[in-house]
Amino acid sequence: MLQILFDWLKSAGFDFPGMNLFRYISFKAALAGSISIITSMIAGKKIIRLLRKKQIGETIRDLGLQGQMEKKGTPTMGGIMIIFSLMVAVLLVCDLRNVYVQLLIASTLFCGGLGFADDYIKVFKHDKGGLSESKKLAFQFILGLFIALMMCFSKTIHTDQVLTTIPFIKEHEFDYSWLSPFGGQFGVYCTWGIYMLVIIFVILSCTNGANLTDGLDGLATGVSTTIAVVIGVIAWLSGDILDSKYLNIMYLPGTGEVAVFMAAFAGALTGFLWYNTYPAQVFMGDTGSLMIGGVIGVGAVLIRKELLL
Repeated sequence: MLQILFDWLKSAGFDFPGMNLFRYISFKAALAGSISIITSMIAGKKIIRLLRKKQIGETIRDLGLQGQMEKKGTPTMGGIMIIFSLMVAVLLVCDLRNVYVQLLIASTLFCGGLGFADDYIKVFKHDKGGLSESKKLAFQFILGLFIALMMCFSKTIHTDQVLTTIPFIKEHEFDYSWLSPFGGQFGVYCTWGIYMLVIIFVILSCTNGANLTDGLDGLATGVSTTIAVVIGVIAWLSGDILDSKYLNIMYLPGTGEVAVFMAAFAGALTGFLWYNTYPAQVFMGDTGSLMIGGVIGVGAVLIRKELLL
């Protein structure tokens, strides 16, 4: 939003000191990360206080584990903190005209909304099962299909070749056409079909993987912060033609904004981690875990590093 504002002011003849800093991904990433951390730290106490006031507490089954029952009643649905601080930073710093940013925002809100619905049923409807597994998978499939269609048919993202990166191999670009048993135009369609299935599988797996990882205080948040930083660094390098050529990384124009988004994402997770480390003051619930998995899965797909993920 700020970049759009500054671009408009510049076109109108205004030139304020520091406006050109928004041309640099490094500055934007640092700013986005700082804003999301500060927002999470400030808003965290208020959100936790509100969750306690509304008696939105975690229900714990007694499995005989040490310290397990002490968590009973701890506020849940804390993923709202992550989403709020992330969106504040993204809307302020990211270039909202960038298609990668738009897809990541849509994925964040979609997966966050799906997790919120699951938590709402558990907390307010007192149904420990929440949304059924089939409904969760169906909605996640819809997201995966949407991202796959965008990767295949968006004029901004689409490329003639369907390539991804195989980690730790020198000639590391893998062409999905090698998996197609057919040639000619039908082989092209088959290649894109295989690629779409891989995207859907990656997004479903990552979303549910993050959900299953969320069990110990700070576990899912700590792991995901590291992944977000790695995706952000690779996106930054992939979006620069000189760096990508020097490091033999696939050049993907526009992915620098993914780095800014991931910096804000890592900042929001770090801020939440302050309240989620042992003993946790708040749990993220499915509102947070499904959103985290969705963002990581979509982010990796957008920069064509799904196999690295």
